[in-house]
Parts: sequence; C-alpha cells; structure tokens
Amino acid sequence: MWPLLACSIVSLTVIILRTLALREKNVLPLTIESEMERLAPGANPERLFRIVQHDASSLARIVRVALAHLRWPRSENVETVQTRARHEMVRLEKGLVVLEVIIGIAPLIGLIGTVSGLVHVFASLGVSATSADPKQIARGISEALNCTVFGLGIAVPSLIAFVYFSKKVEVLSVEMESLVTELLSKCYYGRLAGARGKAQGPAQTVTPAEPATPEIAPMA
Repeated sequence: MWPLLACSIVSLTVIILRTLALREKNVLPLTIESEMERLAPGANPERLFRIVQHDASSLARIVRVALAHLRWPRSENVETVQTRARHEMVRLEKGLVVLEVIIGIAPLIGLIGTVSGLVHVFASLGVSATSADPKQIARGISEALNCTVFGLGIAVPSLIAFVYFSKKVEVLSVEMESLVTELLSKCYYGRLAGARGKAQGPAQTVTPAEPATPEIAPMA
C-alpha cells in the first residue's frame, strides 16, 4: 500500500502544478495577445517589444525571439521561432510523463498487492485448515482486493488529468502558432512589398527586330 500512497501523492502534486502552470493567463497573456492583434501591418513593434521584455509567459518568450531577429530573412527568423516554440512545448508538457507512468504502474502495483495478499491468506489457510475462520478469510481476501481498487482509483483520475492537460497544451500551442505567424506577416509586410517592387522593376519596352529582307540576286 505504501507504493500506491506515494503514487497518489505524486499524481496529485503534478495535477495541481500543471493546473496552475497551464492557466491561460500564464501562457497567453491577454495584454500581449491584444497588442499583437492591434499591431498594423508594417508598423513599428517597439511597444510590443517593451511589453514582452518584462513578461515570463511562453508567448512572450517566443515573441521576444521573433522581434529580436527581424533583421534576418523571414525564413531564418521562422526557423529560430520554431526552435524556441519547441522548447516552450517541452516546458508546457513538463510533468505529463509522470502522470503517464503512474497511469501504467498504479494498477499493476495494486494487482501485485492483491495477489500477494491472496497468497498470504491461502498459505495461512493451508497451515490451519481445521481451525480456519471463514470471517477472517473473507476479511483477508477483501483487504487484498482493496489494493486493486486503490490502484485503479489512482490510475483513473490520473488518466483523466493526462488527457485534459495534453489537449490543453495542444490547443494553446495552436493559438500561439497562429498569433506568431500573423505577427511575422505584419512585421515583414513592408519588406516583402518592397522586395516585390524591386524584383519587378520598371517595365521596359522591347522593340521587335524587323525581319531581314532577303537579298535577290540580279538576273543575268
């Protein structure tokens, strides 16, 4: 029962910590989100940069990386942002692997306790079969089965929490990806328009060459 008690304490601790860490205001602060949506295409993101400088949320860290490399080509900036986003995903998923392990081992530990208790009950029954008390045997079997019930009682809430947190991390990551992609499009808007204008250049009129007149040899 002690291993199951330890599993229950660890599972409860992880659930509480993930509930606090995955609150939307800690991942997608409304101040930063509204400022990103307010930013006009091609405008100066200096105000947004000042806001994210003093924020410790996941979105702020990704936006800081994006704004710090605006002088880079867009493709290289996108790669840098994606690398930072992967780091943030690892931070958001921190602790979920612990829940996944508890989901697997808690029922097995409970099953081991049940089998061990039944072996002990039947071993004592074999030693003193004549003076065995049916009530005591039933009590021993029920105590052994309680281990399985306790193990399942730990695994089921842990599974519910694991699925909920995994889905929440997925939703938050999609929202962050959408916001950062839109931000990069706004920041590179003027640069892309200028690049297209330079690539096209002024239209040049090409005068088609006149067909050469074939020379006719004089008749003799």
